[in-house]
Amino acid sequence: MIYIHGLGHFHPPNEIDNAFLTGLDIGTNDEWILERVGIRSRRTVLPLDYIASTRNADPLASHAVSTHSNAQTAAEAARMALARAGLTAQDIGLVWAGGCSPQHTIPAEACKIAAELGIAAPSVDVSSACSTFAAHLHLLGSMNPATMPDYVLLVTAENNTRTVDYRDRSTAVLWGDGSAAAVVSMRVPARLRVVHTSLTSDPSGWDKVSIPTGGHFAQQGTAVQGFAIRRSGQTLNALRGNCRGDKDRLHFVGHQANLLMLQSVVTRGRIDPERHWFNVDAYGNCGAAGAPSVLSQRWDQLPEGGEIAVVVVGSGLTWGGALLQVGEIA
Repeated sequence: MIYIHGLGHFHPPNEIDNAFLTGLDIGTNDEWILERVGIRSRRTVLPLDYIASTRNADPLASHAVSTHSNAQTAAEAARMALARAGLTAQDIGLVWAGGCSPQHTIPAEACKIAAELGIAAPSVDVSSACSTFAAHLHLLGSMNPATMPDYVLLVTAENNTRTVDYRDRSTAVLWGDGSAAAVVSMRVPARLRVVHTSLTSDPSGWDKVSIPTGGHFAQQGTAVQGFAIRRSGQTLNALRGNCRGDKDRLHFVGHQANLLMLQSVVTRGRIDPERHWFNVDAYGNCGAAGAPSVLSQRWDQLPEGGEIAVVVVGSGLTWGGALLQVGEIA
């Protein structure tokens, strides 16, 4: 059993709305974007005038102009998670970080995040692109609680707009920046608990979604969309089978790739639209931070006795999920 003591999120202030993307003159507008991905706005660590003048043609140059580092945005999310847990950085005994685009090959991004927070504890990267949150929970759940510290910090720092080619409308409309954090324990009980996890990969599809070192994000859009819908639906059904309460009252948080993909999963999975939680319309695809940031934004609205299915998919190709329970199941 994994207990979640606190969740946190952070989105940088610079906003990329559909009007800004229209102004880039890349063949898109508000109607085109909403019809295809359902996204109205995104956040970025890049200055808007930098995007407008360079279209981020050289991704390596974007790091020097960024308003925040990955460690800084991750630390903001972690501070929120720690405050909600009623803990301090000194209570953390292990840090795991992961995501789609770490800023250095070495050191581990987890070490930079820990340093930013003043944490003196083992810090390593455990990364599976957009499916990192499920990977963290699944792998942590396989460990012996007796060998683990009381509290572990799981962090996904996703500032992927640095890898976006803003000359390409098919990818420019998708990405937003965001970070998420979770303070978890295998030893100390909490109101929110993880009761089931899954993690699966199909490595033969590794080339369908990629960010080459120093390069731009690229994907085989049609194939990836179909994969995301299919695997999300399968994972949702498997999680529903582990519900202890009313399966028809299950809440759903999916990978925040785009709103149309999520709506397809919800329709096929017979999820009540009122129980579908998302933020992709306002923040874009925040990679591995997307799903946990949705949960974090709902922290004060978690339904007592409720169950939440979290489903994520990502490059690799890898997909997974987690079934969460809140309080006591009636």
